[in-house]
Formats: sequence, C-alpha cells, structure tokens
Amino acid sequence: MSQDFMIGELAARTGCKVQTIRYYEEIGVMPPAVRADNNRRMYDDSHLMRLTFIRHSRELGFSLDDIRSLLALADQPDRPCGEVDEIACNHLNEVERKIASLKVMESELRRMISHCAGGTVSDCRIIKVLADHDLCKEHSK
Repeated sequence: MSQDFMIGELAARTGCKVQTIRYYEEIGVMPPAVRADNNRRMYDDSHLMRLTFIRHSRELGFSLDDIRSLLALADQPDRPCGEVDEIACNHLNEVERKIASLKVMESELRRMISHCAGGTVSDCRIIKVLADHDLCKEHSK
C-alpha cells in the first residue's frame, strides 16, 4: 500500500529541495501531486521512486531532456532498451570529452605552477601566462 506524505518529507527523503521538486513538476518530469482537502501537495511511493531516479540521473550528469526521455522509456517497460543504451552511450561520450578537456586544463595549470620561480608577482609566470594566452599556445606547439 502506498503511503502519502507532504512535499517537505519527499524533499527530506530524497535530499532534493522543495523548490526543485516544484520545478520538476512544472516542467513535467515529475507528475503533479495530488492535492489534499487543505490544498497541500501529497506524494506517494511512486513520486518517491521517480524523484530518486531523477536525482540519481542528475548526479550522473544527465540533462533534463535525457532524463525526460529515459523516464518516458521507463514508463514503457516492454520496449527494447536500445534507446536507453543510446542515451547512456551519448552521455558517456560527452563525459569522456569533458574529462579529456579537464586533463588538458590540469596539464596547463601544472605547467604554469611548475614554472613559477616564487619571486614577486611582477615576475610571476602564472600571472604572465594568464595575461597572455599566446604564451600557452607557444608551449603547446
């Protein structure tokens, strides 16, 4: 049997802010809550499971559009999961691209820091490189 609870309890159970829950309802990734006689939003276990899915997906970096698609697919359990795989693979490719970009940034930051002689700011290699992007380009050639 499903238990009903208010938005504050749903927020506490999922670690999601009340405003975010309302936003998810507004954009249609969360079904609207049932209204009690006092007009308060009331949620049940299906809302809890859906919001948990959304939160976990967001923590993994999925966009709201991807989450919307994944939820639509999850609502059709007899469909093949090829589309789900495609969404996940596309997201993984984007994560890998971001990691590669972050590694380039890490390398450049390490290089800048290693070339700092520890003198005064007027002679600081980090300040000079940040002020003149061509100095970064010279190193990457």
